[in-house]
Parts: sequence; structure tokens; C-alpha cells
Amino acid sequence: MNITLNGRPRQTRAATLAALLDEQGLGGKVATARNGDFVPAARRATTTLAEGDQIEVVAPMQGG
Repeated sequence: MNITLNGRPRQTRAATLAALLDEQGLGGKVATARNGDFVPAARRATTTLAEGDQIEVVAPMQGG
């Protein structure tokens, strides 16, 4: 299926947001959104993906 991940078109076989993160090597502490809606870590395994979804994955950064 075709999705957009962080603004870039991607093809994936992942059925859930958790599987997509694994597939793309985006583990660790990240924040996720599907079509503009925040998805908590506890709901990623049950958040299914659909053709055309827009996924955002953001990692926290330290700075000062």
C-alpha cells in the first residue's frame, strides 16, 4: 500500500502503525500521528494503516 511517512511517499506491507515503525527501523522513543491525530504508543499495535494514510514520526531532541 502507498502511504506518506514524514512527508515522503512510501510503499509498505505493514498492516499496523507498530509494524510500520519496525519495518522502517524507527524504534525507540518516538511520537506518532496518523492523518494528523496523535497515536499513543499503547495504541500503535491496534492502529491499522490504510491506503493514502499520512504518518508522522518525531523523535524528541535535547538541547538548550
